[in-house]
Amino acid sequence: MSNNRRDFLKLTGLAGISLAGTGLLSSCTTAATQATTDQTQKQAARSYTQQFNMSGYRAPRLDKVRVGYIGLGMRGPGAVMRMNRIEGVEIKGLCDLVPAKAQAVEKKLAEANPEHKPTLYTDSEDAWKKMCERDDIDLIYIATPWSTHAPMAIYAMEHGKHVAVEVPAASTIEECWQLVETSERTKKHCMMLENCCYDFFEMLTLNMARQGFFGEIIHGEGAYIHQLLDLNFDKNGYEGMWRLKENMTRNGSLYPTHGLGPICQIMNINRGDLMDYLVSVSTNDFQMYEEAKRLAATDSFYKPFVQETYRGNMNTTTIRTKKGKTIMIQHDVTTPRPYSRIHLVSGTKAIARKWPERKIATSHNGWLKPEEFKAVEEQYTPEIIKKLGEMAKKIGGHGGMDFLMEWRLIDCLRNGLPLDQDVYDAASWTSVGLLSEWSVANRSNSIDVPDFTAGAWQKNAPVDISLQGAGTTNVRI
Repeated sequence: MSNNRRDFLKLTGLAGISLAGTGLLSSCTTAATQATTDQTQKQAARSYTQQFNMSGYRAPRLDKVRVGYIGLGMRGPGAVMRMNRIEGVEIKGLCDLVPAKAQAVEKKLAEANPEHKPTLYTDSEDAWKKMCERDDIDLIYIATPWSTHAPMAIYAMEHGKHVAVEVPAASTIEECWQLVETSERTKKHCMMLENCCYDFFEMLTLNMARQGFFGEIIHGEGAYIHQLLDLNFDKNGYEGMWRLKENMTRNGSLYPTHGLGPICQIMNINRGDLMDYLVSVSTNDFQMYEEAKRLAATDSFYKPFVQETYRGNMNTTTIRTKKGKTIMIQHDVTTPRPYSRIHLVSGTKAIARKWPERKIATSHNGWLKPEEFKAVEEQYTPEIIKKLGEMAKKIGGHGGMDFLMEWRLIDCLRNGLPLDQDVYDAASWTSVGLLSEWSVANRSNSIDVPDFTAGAWQKNAPVDISLQGAGTTNVRI
């Protein structure tokens, strides 16, 4: 790990992660784990009075959205190049601690569209702050290690910028509260970039739910089942092995929002219903410790990673809402299971499931036949998919859902429309992962999910997922 990267991670605190003085991760003790979970419970139970309701907030229209990017590792470069295709966007800044990464994106962007002339910020661990302090940037796009998300988002909003931040949005419950407080006080949007809300089947089922196809929604399921064992141990994968270190020190649902976000939108969480409490259970670790030992036997680089405190292979978290509905979320990034986010929606009239195969049923007698499924799909495909779906697939980003998410964000900012995801979603969806760690550490006892809306969920209205009379932002072919 470079000195700059080490200093940068030290600066931002790697919140919630125990680091030894040398920068190497130490073993987690039972006492340290209990102290962390006790603090989580205290933060979750705090009282709060809303300053301003960001749900449904229409920020002043921006004819042009001027964007600065922090983090140009795995996610950032693709985001820059996709955003370049959207009308009304000007890319003003590119920031990364590794100069070569920023330079590579700058070169690629110049080849695609020489009208963009971004300033590079690569000279220090504070370079991202300089970019946030500019008065000619409207939106900061954050694609950095998890622990840096909240400090950067808060600083950007404090300096008058809207924020789009990769998942999860925070590393502690206290940071979740800070995001809410800062967004309300500054009246700046803080959208977590939960791209799976914009996948095609998820948007189809959201529209079906809004149109009453499922009847009363009773139960939903989501997951992040994605084999990342090789990538997490890859020296050339995540910068400074930061994601492996997350798995060494935390035991719970580390990455819940891909499965959770779409279900929360379908259930109108924070807009008519609220997550009330959760329970969480993890298996033991059966693979990561063994993998660390295997690699360390022939490569001393891996010796600091040989410890027996890796999180469990499979975590299952169950949530109950204020209206008596349930959500089940699973997390497994080590076993050789085929990829799945499950995405199951169960109501009084119908059920839908995405993995392992897209299915819809309206009775217990069986799934709809292919021609019946196609008819439902044609009837309920939302307007945004009809307008941009094929183009999004060509532009890319996880099959097009990344581009749909970014186009929708820019279109809302340019037309002064409420965002599909607000700061309450960022905080509450993120909090599930953090609270799951408390539950696992306390024999799967239940823990309340904070009401980040301070009671406003009872009157907040769902955001219209149609084009809302806008959809005016064009795409550069």
